[in-house]
Amino acid sequence: MPKNPHVVRFGKAYLMYYSVPLYKDSSGTDHWGIGIARSTDLTNWAKVGEITPVADYEKKGLCAPGALVRDGKVHLFYQTYGNGRNDAICHAVSTDGIHFDRNPTNPIFHPAISDWSCGRAIDAEVIKFKDQYFLYFATRDPAYKIQQLGVATAPANTNFNREEWQQVDNKGPILKPELPWEGECIEGASVVERNGQLYMFYAGAYNNWPQQIGVARSTDGIHWERVQSEPFLKNGAPGTWNSSESGHPHIFANTNGKTYLFYQGNNDKGKSWFLSNVLVGWTNLGPTLTK
Repeated sequence: MPKNPHVVRFGKAYLMYYSVPLYKDSSGTDHWGIGIARSTDLTNWAKVGEITPVADYEKKGLCAPGALVRDGKVHLFYQTYGNGRNDAICHAVSTDGIHFDRNPTNPIFHPAISDWSCGRAIDAEVIKFKDQYFLYFATRDPAYKIQQLGVATAPANTNFNREEWQQVDNKGPILKPELPWEGECIEGASVVERNGQLYMFYAGAYNNWPQQIGVARSTDGIHWERVQSEPFLKNGAPGTWNSSESGHPHIFANTNGKTYLFYQGNNDKGKSWFLSNVLVGWTNLGPTLTK
C-alpha cells in the first residue's frame, strides 16, 4: 500500500522513498513510516529498507518523503504524522541511501501561525535554485479546511538545520486552490528546473475527490502561475486502476535527459494504493504527456 513516491539517482541505481503503513492502533488508525525501494530501470522495484519512528517527535509516524543527493549523500525531508496542526518537516542524512541519521535540530521547519496558515507543514519538497534552497510545503488555513502551499529558503551552503530556514513572507500562500477540479486542496508539490524556470507538479483536491495533477511555472521560485487550467494528469476512467485518483506527484529528471512523472492511484477510494510513472516530454509551452 505505497503512497507519496520520490525517486533519486544514487550511484548506479535508483532509490524510491515512499509512505507505507506500519500498523494500525487499537482505534484502527494507521501509523505510517517510509519505505525504500531500489531499481535499475525505473520500472522494476525491490524493497531494500524501511525508516520507522525513533525520535519522540515522530513517534506517531512519519511519511511523505522528499529527497536530494548532495556530495554523495542522500538528504531526506519528511513530515511527522498524526499531530494535526503540530505536524512539521524533518531532515535526515545517509551515506548509503538506506540508513539515516536524524538532524539534531528536528523538526527543522513549520510555518508561522498567521491569517492563512495554522502552523502545520507537510509534503516537503526541497530544490536548489539560483544559489539557494527552496523548501516547499503544504499547510492548512486557520479553520483547518483549505490546504495550500508555502515556501521557505536557506543559503546554498546550508546544513538544512532549523535556524537556517526562513519562511518567505508574501502575505499569503504561493498557490491555493482556485479551479473547480482543485476543490479545497493543493498539496504534494514536486519541482524541477527546466531552461532557467521552475515547473511545479502539484496535487489538486483531497484524496479520492478525485485528486488529480496540475502544473505551475515560476521564474523566481516564489511567484507561480498555472500552465493550464485543466489537470495535466487526470484520474482514470471508471474501472481502471486509478479511477479514484491520480495524485501526489513526483517529477524525476533522469541523468539521460528523460523526465518521468511518478504518482499514486487507486480504484477503491483509498482502500489500496499503487504507484506508477509516465514519461513527460517538453515543448516551448511546457510539459506534455508522452504517449
